[in-house]
Amino acid sequence: MGIAPENTDVVILCGGLGTRLRASVSDRPKPMADIQQTPFVQILIEQFRGFGFRRFILCTGYMSEVVQSYFDAYTGDVDIVISEEPKPLGTAGAIRYAQAHIQSDPFLTTNGDSFCAVPLDRFLGFHAARAAQMSMVVTATDQSQEYGSVGMDQTGRITHFQEKTQGLQSGLVNAGIYLLQQHIFHQIPPGTRCSLELDVFPKLVERCCYAYVNAAPVYDIGTPERLARAQAYFATANVI
Repeated sequence: MGIAPENTDVVILCGGLGTRLRASVSDRPKPMADIQQTPFVQILIEQFRGFGFRRFILCTGYMSEVVQSYFDAYTGDVDIVISEEPKPLGTAGAIRYAQAHIQSDPFLTTNGDSFCAVPLDRFLGFHAARAAQMSMVVTATDQSQEYGSVGMDQTGRITHFQEKTQGLQSGLVNAGIYLLQQHIFHQIPPGTRCSLELDVFPKLVERCCYAYVNAAPVYDIGTPERLARAQAYFATANVI
């Protein structure tokens, strides 16, 4: 049985402090950085909306009021829920805090500071066909030392995660887009700062987790230099 995007919640992680970007963006949280006069997080929402997703949970923290104010006035034809964490909880802790808002199983999660052009309909089908507990979009890069790498076997099943290593130059890296079964909440203690990448995913390797290999690169806006690269990409890409 397939997974319908219109019945699948999208959780967008928007709560980071964005300290490395503040030289360029100091008056708003990182996911609200302007790209062609459009907040970055709205570009993400429009990307998912184009595949039929209609319900979004934004996990906010630092300068949450900026996100809240913007989407209070938003007139798009999607439902947006703000889940404001009371303290920094990390990527996994933010999802756990938003559990009461997440209605679908599985649900899709994406980082609020990165974009990757993914055929999300195929990603949903990939996850359903494997009855996976977690599926992760991965992409090839020649700079995996900046991100860490993902190892998998010939079937696409994830075998290990390797954190940032000076000697690694090329490999498959986490693109920051996941399909998660609600069973993942059992792996995340409530009210505790916790990372998906460091604390949760390595424990899930034995639980039927798969990597969906995608050709498109990841554009993140974590530093002024990366923001400039993303702005250059969106200036020419037919996305906005």
